[in-house]
Amino acid sequence: MQNLKQSELNWIREVVSAHNMTSCKLQAYSQQVQDQQIKQMFSTASTEAKQAAQNLLQML
Repeated sequence: MQNLKQSELNWIREVVSAHNMTSCKLQAYSQQVQDQQIKQMFSTASTEAKQAAQNLLQML
């Protein structure tokens, strides 16, 4: 991906940032709920969002 334009890199940076923010929020939600199924759902979604951000960064 060496031929990306600056605007494309900026867009990827925004997407990575959004995934990281989503991951943090979902992790916080998982710590606040009592229901174990919902807690697990938030935790799994948090991990997936963080992994998506890492995958995007690795492609660069």
